[in-house]
Amino acid sequence: MIHHHTPVNRYIDREKSWLAFNARVLQEAADEKVPLLDRLRFLGIFSNNLDEFFRVRYAAVRRLSLAGQTGEKLLGGISSQQLLKDITEIVIEQQSESLRILSVIEQELQQENIYIINETEISKEQENFIKDFFIQKVSPELVTIILNDLDEFPLLKDAAGYLAVKLVIKPKQIKGPDGTLIDDDSNKKREVRYAVVEMPKTVNRFVVLPTNNDKHYVILLDDVIRYNLHNIFSIFNYESVSAHMIKITRDAQLEIDSDQSKSLMEKISKGVKERRIGEPVRFVYDQSIEKDTLSFFLTRMGIDATDSIIPGGRYHNRRDYMSFPNLGRFDLLYKQNPPLPIPGLSLDGSILDKIKEKDYLLNAPYQSFSYIIRFLREAALDPKVISIKITLYRLSKNSQIISSLINAAKNGKKVTVQIELQARFDEASNISYSEQMQREGINLIFGVKGLKVHSKICVVERVEKGKIKRYGFISTGNFNESTAKIYTDVTLFTYHQQILKDVNKIFDFFDVNYRIHRYKHLFVSPHYTRSKFYKLIDREILNAIAGKEAYIKLKMNSLTDYKMIDKLYEASREGVKIQLVIRGICCLIPGVEGMSENIEAISIVDNYLEHSRVYIFGNNGQPEVFISSADFMTRNLDERVEVTCPIYDEDIKKELIDTFEIGWKGNVKARLHSENLENRYRKRPEEKVFRAQLETYNYYRDKLEVVYDNFKL
Repeated sequence: MIHHHTPVNRYIDREKSWLAFNARVLQEAADEKVPLLDRLRFLGIFSNNLDEFFRVRYAAVRRLSLAGQTGEKLLGGISSQQLLKDITEIVIEQQSESLRILSVIEQELQQENIYIINETEISKEQENFIKDFFIQKVSPELVTIILNDLDEFPLLKDAAGYLAVKLVIKPKQIKGPDGTLIDDDSNKKREVRYAVVEMPKTVNRFVVLPTNNDKHYVILLDDVIRYNLHNIFSIFNYESVSAHMIKITRDAQLEIDSDQSKSLMEKISKGVKERRIGEPVRFVYDQSIEKDTLSFFLTRMGIDATDSIIPGGRYHNRRDYMSFPNLGRFDLLYKQNPPLPIPGLSLDGSILDKIKEKDYLLNAPYQSFSYIIRFLREAALDPKVISIKITLYRLSKNSQIISSLINAAKNGKKVTVQIELQARFDEASNISYSEQMQREGINLIFGVKGLKVHSKICVVERVEKGKIKRYGFISTGNFNESTAKIYTDVTLFTYHQQILKDVNKIFDFFDVNYRIHRYKHLFVSPHYTRSKFYKLIDREILNAIAGKEAYIKLKMNSLTDYKMIDKLYEASREGVKIQLVIRGICCLIPGVEGMSENIEAISIVDNYLEHSRVYIFGNNGQPEVFISSADFMTRNLDERVEVTCPIYDEDIKKELIDTFEIGWKGNVKARLHSENLENRYRKRPEEKVFRAQLETYNYYRDKLEVVYDNFKL
């Protein structure tokens, strides 16, 4: 009898797996092969991710712990108190690692003649510029509050940076016996005043100083302010002043009140405002701050040791490094590959006519996102188009998508937009877009009670010879021009009438939520996605048992749903070969004998953020391929509206299988998922270097050349 090794754990803890993903981002910042300015950007992303983790995940565990729920089952057999301790430990270690990496990068920048200086290293020429810059640009934007006499401590905003200032006031002077003025030392204790200065968000954090040679100097806004403290506090007769940075992170859970009389828009605006006063979950301070200043702030802010109190460096909000100025040094950045056209689909002629002939796939940012805008622009002007329906989740700052839709409404089309007001951290922006669209007569749908709408779908109705024909697209990513430059996502353009009929039914479901539709082609959460994927996995299991070829290849952002993981374990035990490309959290433990020996799992973290979700099932030599807005997370399967779409076009099927294989062969930026979360790189010494994202770009470039070569004939 074979002895099966049963591991202690069946799953990896979700929060720790997430921290391991962020450690991969930090690995990119530490990697000498990554261009210097991009390493700074990864450091910013690491920091930004950590902020969000504390606002959302850490806050949730903390709520469990405060409610006294140990949450044994919820947290994989670990108490919430213990988990908070573990997280804080990992984070403190990662933080100090990130500071070490930053100082290495700064030294390397100096070899490139780029100097990040502080307020003590300013030359005479720079001094005038900095004083002037402060008076013109910074001072008018500053909020400074003197704290001693306030009854109530001011609310420090989540994620803003603050300088905690300590002023030691000079003693009053009295006449000495000989008539000269001397310090009144009868009161030995000097008066101390505390103040807080909020750093303005409207001024770039990195101030580029003028230079007269080939050296670049950059100073942080924090230090510009420190240099000008006297300008701010000159009315106080002080003998010393010091300023140290502090920052607070708050619980970002949106409490949406149940008052029926308010519209969802009002409720969410209120929730977003209240997020500012969420409970503090992390307090980071400059570790060289004086003890009395630190305890003054902690006491007055009501922060105690159960909140994560984390000693940090001199600067926080390192996420600002995401927008460090390039100083014209493009040699220190990744070479930007221009987005390619889709073979056979021109941005000049009619896109709708082309889609009528065959399906097309857009893989951004390898290919140009402009096709989506072009599709909507054309639909907005086409006299035969009568309606456009689309779901929107996260939009870019000046959204071309919105302006295309408004354009369509102005042309008399019936435009229906389902906009998700609860897209986390984008609520405020989505509310203002909603108000704008409402003014233009666009019909808005705000989701479904209790369900976030996360699907990425669009359907256009066009009257042709008296009949209504539908055109549309289904995507794995947000319709957002700015993130489309850095997130990889696939979008299917199709004229498949049955699929689009299903898409239309989803919009009917938004309108009338109590009617549950049946869909012929799409898998739609929350009703069908889970059971449909179970069926596909079961079919592979039966094929494996029958000795036929059986495999599953899945690419997604996160795999956290325990039931889905158990299903994959079951398939592995029956001999189904499973390959997983999972960028972020992976709670499944691959490669364990008797549980998951047929499962391999990798994560790719590189210049682009891997975001597309592609699911491939072997089906005994007739592979079935799906693209989806859903990860295998409980919320995506059971608590949101998500859409998974089958791919019927053989060329596109082949393209998705090819690009999956390219990702799978990656050995430069691919790390192995494992139980001990060590993020080992997958490179075997004898292998040729194969960087998946670069090879994917080359794959699309070569496809184009083939098309144009044939074209020449």
